[in-house]
Amino acid sequence: MDALADARAYPALYRISALVGRTEEPREALESILATVAGTFGAGSGSIALVDPDSGRLVIEVQFGLPSDYAEVNLRLGQGITGWVAFHGKPQLVQDVSSDPRYVRVRPSVQSEMAVPMIGTGGQIMGVINLDSDKVDGFTEADLTLFILLTEEATVVIQRIWQLRHLSGKARQLESLVSIGQGLVTKLEPRDLFESVTRDTRQILQARACALYLLDPERRTVRIAAFSGDNPSAWPADDLPLDFCLAAAVIRTRKSVEHTHIQSPEFADLVDLPRDVVLQSVLAVPMLESKDVSGVLAVFTDRPHRFNNDEKRLAAALASLAAVSLQNSRLYTRVFRSEESLRKNEQLTTLGLLAAEIAHEIRNPLTVIKLLYGYLNLDFPEGDPRRTDVRLIAEKLDQLEAIVTRVLGFAKGSSSLHSRWSLADIVYDTLLLVRLKLAQGKIEVNSAPPARPLLVDVHKGQIQQVLLNLIINATQAMPGGGAITVAFGNEDRNGAAYATVDIADTGGGIPESIRERVFDSFLSGRPDGTGLGLAIAKRILVSHHGDIQLVATGPSGTTMRLTLPLARG
Repeated sequence: MDALADARAYPALYRISALVGRTEEPREALESILATVAGTFGAGSGSIALVDPDSGRLVIEVQFGLPSDYAEVNLRLGQGITGWVAFHGKPQLVQDVSSDPRYVRVRPSVQSEMAVPMIGTGGQIMGVINLDSDKVDGFTEADLTLFILLTEEATVVIQRIWQLRHLSGKARQLESLVSIGQGLVTKLEPRDLFESVTRDTRQILQARACALYLLDPERRTVRIAAFSGDNPSAWPADDLPLDFCLAAAVIRTRKSVEHTHIQSPEFADLVDLPRDVVLQSVLAVPMLESKDVSGVLAVFTDRPHRFNNDEKRLAAALASLAAVSLQNSRLYTRVFRSEESLRKNEQLTTLGLLAAEIAHEIRNPLTVIKLLYGYLNLDFPEGDPRRTDVRLIAEKLDQLEAIVTRVLGFAKGSSSLHSRWSLADIVYDTLLLVRLKLAQGKIEVNSAPPARPLLVDVHKGQIQQVLLNLIINATQAMPGGGAITVAFGNEDRNGAAYATVDIADTGGGIPESIRERVFDSFLSGRPDGTGLGLAIAKRILVSHHGDIQLVATGPSGTTMRLTLPLARG
C-alpha cells in the first residue's frame, strides 16, 4: 500500500514539515514529532533516541509513556530492538515482543513495537524513533510503511533545524571573532592582551577554562602567561620544563592536539596541566609567528568532549589572532623606543631605518591577518552597514600591504596607479574608519555633500592617509570634545579646475611660533609627536599636483584646506 494513500499521511506530514518555520529549538521539534507519530498510530509509549558522537551510544532525547528514569538509559548500538535498528539501519515491526529475544522490557504492558532509523545525509544513522503498543499485533505493515515515511520527513526537518541553529551559531561566532580581533589589536600591554585572549576564547567556545602558555626556546620552558577559570590555585605558576609538558607535542608538531580524558593516569606526570579534577578534555593549538611557535592556547571542558572541526578552526583562528597581536604589541614597544631616539637625534636616516624595520616586521602578521580575513568569507546583505565595514577593512588591508611594499622597495619607486574616485566618497570612507575614535572623544562631525560630484584621479590610500592625519590632529587638539566641520568646494587656477576640502576643528589652534613652518619635517607642537604627519601630507598632495594650506588658526580652532585637480573628461 502506498503510504501517501493512507488518510493519516497528509495531516501528519504537514504537522511535521511545518516545524521548520515554527521553531528553532531541536528539543521542541523532537517533542512535536514524537507527539505527532504517536497520535497517528495510537501508541501507548514511545521515544526518540539520538546517537551520541562522543560515546557512540543511543541517548533518549524525548519520550512519553515510559518510566521517568528510562530517559537516563543509554543503549549500546545493537542492544535491544532500538539498538539493533540503529546498528543495522533497518526498520523493525515486532508484533509480539515476548517472542523476540532482542527486546529489553521497560514497561510491563508493552506487547508490540515499531522502530525506524533516522538516516541522515550520506547514510549516517542519526537515531531511532520507537513506538510501543499495549496489544499484540498492535501495528500493521501499513502502519510501518507510513511510519517510515513520517520518520524520513522528521529526519529532514531535524537536520534543517540543526543546520539553521548551526548557521546562527556560526554567524554569532564570526561576529564575536571580528569583535575580538578588533579589540586585540588595541592591546599594547602583553598582560592585558593575554588576559583578553583567554577570557574571550573561553567565552566563545563555551569552555570551562582556558590558558595561554608562552615558550622560552632558549631555556626550553613554558609558563602560563594568563588563564581564565574558576580555580586559580590549580594552575602552575613557575617556569615548566618543556619535556614534561603537554604543550611540547603542540610546539614540536606545530599542530593542534586534543585529548578527551586528561584525568586518566597517563596524564598525571604532565606538569602544565591544571590540577583540577573538574577538567576532563583539552584542545591545545599553537600560536604561530611565521614558522615559529611562540606559545600554546589551551581550551578545557568539564566533560569528556571531542572537539569538532568548527571548534578546532575557531581555536586556531583565536590563537593566530593572539600571535599577531603579540607581535603587534612587541612592535609598538620597539616603535616607542625608536621614537624617543628619533626625537632626540632628529635624523631622517633614523626614521628611514625604523620605517624599513617596521615594514619588515609588519609583513608577516599582515599576511596572517589577510588569510584569516579571507577565511571568514563575510558577506552581509545590501543596506547592512557592516557590508561597508567589510569593504573598508579589505581596502585598508590592501593599503597596508601597498605601504609595506613601497617602504621595502623605496629605491625602486612606487608602481601604484591612480584611479578615478569621488572625493566625497574618499572623505566619508575615512570618517567611517575613525567613527569610534570620534565617538569616544565626544567629537561631532558636521558635513554637507558637495553641490556637484567632485571626481579626482588619485591614489585613494594616500589621500586617506592625508585625511586621517588631519582628523587625528584635530581630535588631539580637542581633548575635551568638540566639532569637526568638513566643507567641499571648487575653484579655478589659471584656467584649471580644482576641488577643495576644508577641515575645521574647534581646538585651541596651532602655536604662533610654528605656524609659518607647520609643514616642515620634524616640527611638532606636541611633546609626543614626530613632526612628520603634515610634512608627509604636503609631499603626497604635491605629488598629486595639489596642495595643503593652513587657512586659519586661533583660539577658536584651525582650518586646513586640501586642493586637488579635478579629473578631466
